[in-house]
Amino acid sequence: MNITKVESEPKLIAFVSRVPAAEVEQWILILNKLLPDSDVCLFDSLTPLQKQQCTLAVVANPDPEELRQLPNLKWVHSTWAGVERMVAELMVAGSGVSFPIVRLVDPALAQTMAEAVLAWTLYLHREMPTYRMQQANTQWVQLPYIGASDRTVAILGLGKLGAHAAKRLQVNGFRVLGWSRHKKTLESIQTFAAEDGLETVLSQSDIVINLLPLTNETRGLLNAKVFGQCKWGVSIINFGRGATVNEGDLIASLDAGLISHAVLDVFEEEPLPANHLYWAHEKITVLPHISAPTNISSASKIVANNIREYYKSGLIPEAVDRALGY
Repeated sequence: MNITKVESEPKLIAFVSRVPAAEVEQWILILNKLLPDSDVCLFDSLTPLQKQQCTLAVVANPDPEELRQLPNLKWVHSTWAGVERMVAELMVAGSGVSFPIVRLVDPALAQTMAEAVLAWTLYLHREMPTYRMQQANTQWVQLPYIGASDRTVAILGLGKLGAHAAKRLQVNGFRVLGWSRHKKTLESIQTFAAEDGLETVLSQSDIVINLLPLTNETRGLLNAKVFGQCKWGVSIINFGRGATVNEGDLIASLDAGLISHAVLDVFEEEPLPANHLYWAHEKITVLPHISAPTNISSASKIVANNIREYYKSGLIPEAVDRALGY
């Protein structure tokens, strides 16, 4: 953490974003109510002098060129939990954008993600993709019921989101295995780590859920080699990052029957292009990045509290490790 005197600093805060205008307006309205001693302003409304005065920015998928126009930033607070894209874009932008980045850590987000993980695990567990296809073909076929205790679900990524999701699945009767790059311990859940651990988890799991952040180590991790280590007929859920999955290898594995179905909520390019092969693939369910949206009501309170504490103490909250990307 960095310690800086802030008593004499102007409390003008820039809001830098490339999200829809209605969402931006909501953020600015709520933050100004929560921070009555500050003035949270949309970047486009700032004068050149005000841009010089800003030492703090709240950001949601910001344009790095706009951040470059705020030369005196001491740190920025992201309204998103994931900041990999932002870090990558800032690295490309080069010098002048080396300030600490604080990402959103919202307990409500873990609850939302756990809810999505359970919902789409149940979607696969109760054979909804098959019944959807049967409806399209006017087929009336009742599949044998399999109990949750007879399904093994793997969670890849055991951070706050993964740990919460794993426990939610376990409470609902599934056998849950957890994997992370480095060994972690979860109460009453068997966990594994490193390359050997990943192969062990994949070989046992009926449903594999990716919640890993995007790093140099996880980019393209879910590829032909990894899919080949899975049980035949495994289902895949990707709620982590799109670039973790090798798209060509996924489609080939689906076409070969190795993977029975994939639920995809995150993609390398978003929105997903209209001509992408995923849209028409009968074994893929496409979601528009909705597994764990930020709750502005709860998130704004966390952002505002972090800013208030900074102005009181001069302590910048724990920042992102740029080398790791999170």
